[in-house]
Amino acid sequence: MAAAAPRTGAEIRAAFLDFYEERGHKPMASASLVPEDPTVLLTIAGMLPFKPVFLGQQQRPAPRATSSQKCIRTNDIENVGRTARHHTFFEMLGNFSFGDYFKEQAIQWAWELSTGVFGLSPKNLVVSVFREDDEAEQIWRDVVGVNPKRIIRMDEADNFWASGPTGPCGPCSEIYYDFKPELGDDGIDLEDDSRFIEFYNLVFMQYNRDAEGTLTPLANRNIDTGMGLERMAQILQAVPNNYETDLIYPLIETAAQLAGVAYPALDEKGKTSLKVIGDHSRAITQLICDGVTASNLGRGYILRRLLRRVVRHGRLLGIDKPFLTAMGEASIALMQSAYPQLVERREVILAELQREEARFLETLERGEKLLADVLAAKPTQISGDQAFELYDTYGFPLELTEEIAEEHGLTVDLEGFEAAMEAQRQRAKAAAVSIDLTLQEAIDQVAADLEATAFRGYELLEQSSCVLALVVNGEPAQRAVAGDSVQVVLDTTPFYGEGGGQVGDRGVLSGDELIVAIDAVSRNRSVFVHSGRIERGVLSLGDVVHGQVDRACRRRAQANHTATHLLQAALKQVVDPGIGQAGSLVDFDRLRFDFHCPRAVSASELEQIEVLINGWISEAHSLEVQEMAIEKAKAAGAVAMFGEKYADVVRVVDVPGVSMELCGGTHVANTAEIGLFKIVSESGVAAGIRRIEAVAGPAVLAYLNERDGVVKQLGERFKAQPAEIVDRVAQLADELKASQKALAAAREELALAKSAALAGQALAVGEHQLLVARLDGVEGGGLQSAAQGLADQLGDGAAVVLGGLPDPADLGKVILVAAFGKTVIAAGPKAGAFIGGIAKACGGGGGGRPNLAQAGGRDGAALDGALEQARTELTAALG
Repeated sequence: MAAAAPRTGAEIRAAFLDFYEERGHKPMASASLVPEDPTVLLTIAGMLPFKPVFLGQQQRPAPRATSSQKCIRTNDIENVGRTARHHTFFEMLGNFSFGDYFKEQAIQWAWELSTGVFGLSPKNLVVSVFREDDEAEQIWRDVVGVNPKRIIRMDEADNFWASGPTGPCGPCSEIYYDFKPELGDDGIDLEDDSRFIEFYNLVFMQYNRDAEGTLTPLANRNIDTGMGLERMAQILQAVPNNYETDLIYPLIETAAQLAGVAYPALDEKGKTSLKVIGDHSRAITQLICDGVTASNLGRGYILRRLLRRVVRHGRLLGIDKPFLTAMGEASIALMQSAYPQLVERREVILAELQREEARFLETLERGEKLLADVLAAKPTQISGDQAFELYDTYGFPLELTEEIAEEHGLTVDLEGFEAAMEAQRQRAKAAAVSIDLTLQEAIDQVAADLEATAFRGYELLEQSSCVLALVVNGEPAQRAVAGDSVQVVLDTTPFYGEGGGQVGDRGVLSGDELIVAIDAVSRNRSVFVHSGRIERGVLSLGDVVHGQVDRACRRRAQANHTATHLLQAALKQVVDPGIGQAGSLVDFDRLRFDFHCPRAVSASELEQIEVLINGWISEAHSLEVQEMAIEKAKAAGAVAMFGEKYADVVRVVDVPGVSMELCGGTHVANTAEIGLFKIVSESGVAAGIRRIEAVAGPAVLAYLNERDGVVKQLGERFKAQPAEIVDRVAQLADELKASQKALAAAREELALAKSAALAGQALAVGEHQLLVARLDGVEGGGLQSAAQGLADQLGDGAAVVLGGLPDPADLGKVILVAAFGKTVIAAGPKAGAFIGGIAKACGGGGGGRPNLAQAGGRDGAALDGALEQARTELTAALG
């Protein structure tokens, strides 16, 4: 007897991967939604992680591979919830050949999988091929045996595939499911979405497309396929759309419960809102899990837009309180078996959802009130000025105004919006020019009346100067005495004023009986402002003082600043020549360099960078500093910071053969003065921006001494030599892991032992056996095993609900499990939806399969009441 075709989303995913693994394909884990490919913001296709392999830039992981890749696409976001199968987040099942098999094998296996494993009838299948691909058509017709009338040639828009504007590409062949085969084989129109759904795309990767659109053959012909998991689930589960599959519908049910509505009873508008919430909840949960944070740029903006659409549609359904964390919990519970990292990142996900929702609810409330007033006037269009006021004054996103307007049959005057935006830009420019007329701060007023300070700090570290202006405790003054906090402007100074990322100098101003400790120097429109405190004597306007820069601090800053230039040069050489600076900090004790890069710099690359920089230091390169015309400097190859404004004549700092930059900072005379360079950390700070923190010069010794102290403490703690510490810690970690595993096994055995005595407490409810009980001291896995064991023992009519506190002393963690037999499910209750609803009584949520599901909560005091609620609801449902 043939095995039943897979039906659930999890079964379909497993069947696909197993099919290709049995045929020599290496299973590959899903890559992050944040791709390494700089040409795309997000992972938009199953093949994207393999793009460097297809291009021959990376060694293939195996001749054949298979994966279930999570993907995000938002180019047709307006269709989400309105059509049967548009999504932002989806899973793409794929099989790949890297120069191994090609068209015939790929086509034969795709047919075998579709008709054999998934049990689809050939009468329900139609295939498409690229209009010029005679070979593919011949294979489908003569090798596989597909009816020629069911082989449709399509143009490039439909059957020539690429992952982006550049990169590997090729003709493709798609398999469609025909929901209405009784309409016959004549005049088949694959654009008819009500009849056909494309579920499997076979891409014959033959070419590479460059920026000019030129196609060149790849060194190896490859296969890249994609089967939409959600689409196959719709077909096999025989539901009218992808949203009503077990991959999304539990989230729709969660949202419906939060709104106090029933999905089947809603009109199309209400159903669309629930579908949007279900789809977007998966997307935002996975995006945050992969490290994306909400922002107004790049992928951060995509996350923010999706998140705000969820909140907006929740309000349309009547949800008037924060609910994103509940949707996050439900999404994690739904997808955690396939993506366990969701559980590991749970707290991060929920915190980001809570924070961003709170921020948006404030914006939404203000903007919706104003927009309601606009709509109450029954306009024929939302004007550009009105849309701009919502955007500029209330932070209301333009696309949200467009969505709400569309719901009322209106449009937004986008040209008017852009005109209002441009007018605001011009007002901002005018304000910037006239700002000196309304200065309020005392030092600003003083600086506005003075000429630029003459800076002599490149050549001198001490000199005599005249006091031109003095501010005492925030007020302009004629004199200052000991104890006063002062801001001093000199006619000329050796002190470097903070700029270009480098901090200002420290030092002393002195005179007869006078000492002023200077702890910071800033610039106010080229006027250098020396901030400090008078330690002794009296300082008056017109005094001549002797300024002396702290030489040790200056040396540290110089070492770090030159090291920053070397760091940028090394990043360009090791990581990417196109790397550009996005900001920097040069302090006395450290340096920080921000740069545009779409991915993390790997550990091996960081090691290469350190070796390269320390090599340049040891080579003792003498720096050459000169001033030249800006155009001449750029022609010579000097690096300028993007977006920075430069004068006609610029200062160029050149480390010959290594680095040449436009820079007004202070530097060492020779790279050997830096001594040593050490990277401390590498991290992401914003979308597409990475940060490296490092130390150079004397600061390296302090850094190493600190680390040495930690190593010594660990050595004493673990009774190990420094070289043995890593192995010792690893050994302890393995021992802990083994102990935890043994403890978990023991607890599971204990749970099973405890549960064995519970079977006798089952109550007959009609033809069913109902058992609701509390079982503390058991983790989720043990509780699931216990519930399933009891359900098996009680038979197909079993309805088992177990709840407990894993740690009876901790009321903040509750676990609830439901296991239902076949006749219970047939009677109506589904374990996933049921237990998710019960968990809300404990301040939580969750879900799972119809026969077995788990949920969690945070209020242990409410557990007994929740179990009683479960008993009451099941008795009513089954009686």
